Amino acid sequence: MDEPYAILFCWLGSRIVLAPLTRQRSYGNVPQPHAILYYSQRTTKGGLLIAEATGVSDTAQGIWTKEQVEAWKPIVDAVHAKGGIFFLQIWHVGRVSNSGFQPNGQAPISSSDKPLTPQRRANGIDVAQFTPPRRLRTDEIPQIVNDFRIAAKNAMEAGFDGVEIHGAHGYLIDQFLKDQVNDSLLPMRQAFKGTFVAAGGFGREDGNKAVEEDRADLVAYGRLFLANPDLPRRFELNAPLNKYNRDTFYISDPVIGYTDYPFLDSHH
Repeated sequence: MDEPYAILFCWLGSRIVLAPLTRQRSYGNVPQPHAILYYSQRTTKGGLLIAEATGVSDTAQGIWTKEQVEAWKPIVDAVHAKGGIFFLQIWHVGRVSNSGFQPNGQAPISSSDKPLTPQRRANGIDVAQFTPPRRLRTDEIPQIVNDFRIAAKNAMEAGFDGVEIHGAHGYLIDQFLKDQVNDSLLPMRQAFKGTFVAAGGFGREDGNKAVEEDRADLVAYGRLFLANPDLPRRFELNAPLNKYNRDTFYISDPVIGYTDYPFLDSHH
């Protein structure tokens, strides 16, 4: 995975990617200054980072206001200052929401009116409740498409190098594509001719294997990257990895479990 790769007009130094990770630290739906350190820590020259899932409209924290665009700019600048390539993942949650997060308390939208069953949150205690969705009318779809277009335009204004459209994990686009998981990359790889990014459960060896066997162009890492801000270097040296602490994934602390993971140099 240490081989270079060309994507759009960008030249990546390796095929190791920071996956987009929800960290729940954007207070008031606006990116915060502590994200500058978080993303900067995980930046290497020529490395690709994909920022956390970012809403295209006022149904989630996102990039649909001028304030949000301006808040992203210093974060993007910090990544670029270290020679990194920065994409923004844009996303619409669809039915994975409730009326408390929707404008005017309305029902969330989806491809159907089928509700989600309550789900236990990451802390293993609290239960997330979902409001039954409203089926999206055909004449409303162009507005959703336009929301994505505006979000992409705003991302460019903020300085991002590109965007990734979130089309998985049961969110709006996936709700139209069917909420099923294909455990084989090959059929998708054969059907899709663009850059194919594989993510989910990969380690160093199987990530290398996926690239070598042409099952993916790039491999994105989530939990391993958040716990190891210098993950590409550790992979290059086959060095030990920090263990991640799942209990700190979704807390709102701007330091603990966010920017306090040690670098390899602090161990050697």
